[in-house]
Amino acid sequence: MGKKVVVVAGIIDDIRRVFQAVNEQSKKAKRETGLTGPQLWAIKMIEELSPVRVSDLAARMYLHPATVVGILNRLELHGLIKRMRTNEDRRVVKVTLTDAGNAIVAKAPQVAQGLLVAGLEGLPLKKLQDISDSLEELVRILGAQELPPRLILSLDINVRKKKAQGRVPDGFTQTTA
Repeated sequence: MGKKVVVVAGIIDDIRRVFQAVNEQSKKAKRETGLTGPQLWAIKMIEELSPVRVSDLAARMYLHPATVVGILNRLELHGLIKRMRTNEDRRVVKVTLTDAGNAIVAKAPQVAQGLLVAGLEGLPLKKLQDISDSLEELVRILGAQELPPRLILSLDINVRKKKAQGRVPDGFTQTTA
């Protein structure tokens, strides 16, 4: 086998490992807490930043505020968070954990999204740029430049949107993110 084949095989194996790690950590989180990876990541971030503005939480999670609001809606339904308007500006909403939310955080495993963000933020800028350039090349190779980024392992969000449009893939059901 040539050196190029060995390097390509190593890259493919590493991509598989990333997907496998995200999948396994998400399943573990769901099993242990009943929450999806994005939900668990959100309550861990809320615990760290509390009380936190929704816009600040979205920025810290590298997500669009509308995506975070959807996650927060489901967490609020579970009684894990509460939202409060500030006295200074009634348009500003801050989020904190409830006692039930704190109990989940105390027993919850790490989630892939949080590990990934923390790990990347700890790297020097040059290394980050190298990773970014390499990932952009993979996106180009796959012809995925126009695909909107989605939450890691959040098929349930994407399926729900498709279900509303009448385009759910066979074998999928609506779940909550």
